[in-house]
Amino acid sequence: MKNREEARRGKQPGSFERNLAVKPSSGVSEARRAAFDILRRVELESAYAAPLVLEAGERLRADDKRLCYELTLGVLRRQLWLDHLIEHYAQRKVSTLDLGVLLALRLGLYQLRFLTRVPVSAAVNESVNLVHEARLRSSAGLVNAVLRRAAREPQYDPAMEATNEIERIAIETSHPAWLIERWVERFGEIETKALAEANNKTPPVAFRINSLRADEEEVLEKIRADGGELKESEIAPGAWRAEGASKVLRRLSLEGKIYLQDEASQLVASVVNAQASERVLDVCAAPGSKTTHMAIESNDQALIVAGDIHAHRLRVVGESVARQSLQSVRRVLFDAERELPFVERVFDRVLVDAPCTGTGTLRRNPEIRWRITERNVAELSGIQKRILAQASKHVRAGGRLVYSTCSVEREENEEVVKAFLDKHNDFAVLPRAVPANFRTGFGAARTWPHRHDTDGFFIVALERKAVI
Repeated sequence: MKNREEARRGKQPGSFERNLAVKPSSGVSEARRAAFDILRRVELESAYAAPLVLEAGERLRADDKRLCYELTLGVLRRQLWLDHLIEHYAQRKVSTLDLGVLLALRLGLYQLRFLTRVPVSAAVNESVNLVHEARLRSSAGLVNAVLRRAAREPQYDPAMEATNEIERIAIETSHPAWLIERWVERFGEIETKALAEANNKTPPVAFRINSLRADEEEVLEKIRADGGELKESEIAPGAWRAEGASKVLRRLSLEGKIYLQDEASQLVASVVNAQASERVLDVCAAPGSKTTHMAIESNDQALIVAGDIHAHRLRVVGESVARQSLQSVRRVLFDAERELPFVERVFDRVLVDAPCTGTGTLRRNPEIRWRITERNVAELSGIQKRILAQASKHVRAGGRLVYSTCSVEREENEEVVKAFLDKHNDFAVLPRAVPANFRTGFGAARTWPHRHDTDGFFIVALERKAVI
């Protein structure tokens, strides 16, 4: 299938990407060039920005790495607002612009509006040079004119021209209007705006310590010695937040002594609460964050079976297991929507960390908001129901079934569980298994970016009733 830009322009696959090949020159900083290339790959390859920024950071100076991160994630978070700015200053639709020109304009405008320490001349000139490097010289004048007009008219706010409140919030917070509309219907206008605004903030760095490989005090001291500031988590047991010391954190992560993971995500393993000698099944295990956490929480003494539908993603799980020196994890390739290759009712605990829209992770993965549709919510809800039903067959009497997502949509959470319970009266919600401070009336735990400064997670524990 052609990508969106190739289809729009009627070019042969690959020709547009070749046209954007960057020929380095002295007129563009490494940070801006890297950000441009990452944004290009996000558009053309449906890549995710965060791992690409991490990869680019390996070859950048510390200051360039920080700027690359800010430019890339900032442009993706503010994309709709920036595009409305472009249409105002350029007096043309963004759909008529070459991708390279559009990316250069987004980068330039983001710097002009959000990075006050960047000189206007640098924001304008380097954006123009990016267009030259992308071999789109004929558009250099347009980029220069648009950015210079924006510099002269810094007060313009496109949200003020919205025709209704939904559109205003959508432009102001840079979210698709359909998503804002459904959130307003479900959460109300005040909560929606707070959630959407939180999605445009940089999330804290959180991690857990691999107690089987590292001494906690030694790890914390290494981070402090490198200038890092630490705060014990108020969300998940054993979790920490860190500011600074990125090199040490990266090294400790590669050594398997810590694992970088959002605090809400860390809550999942504590709800599963795997114990030594138990059999535990993780049916959607990749990339292995919860699998390895459960193994560590059970002192590497449980049998943890990690499954996934994709072999390459199971390899990632294996790499994570090896890096953390865990022995209790076994990997199995299977499709969780179909019959699983296990005897029924043989596992003490089963985790379904289901594939989802990821609307609780828009701070970390802002590109998701531009990819998902309302149809995806319904499609994934169907997938989640099928996976949960299959997984439930393998929970023993008195055993625990945990369902979690990083979505904030009710159709992927409460409604999935309600539909399951309607057909499986031998299961019941176990409210005491989730932390009381995050517990909802449904008996599940919910975390929110705007309330808890974490990813938005839904976690519920179900128990199979013991046979009497």
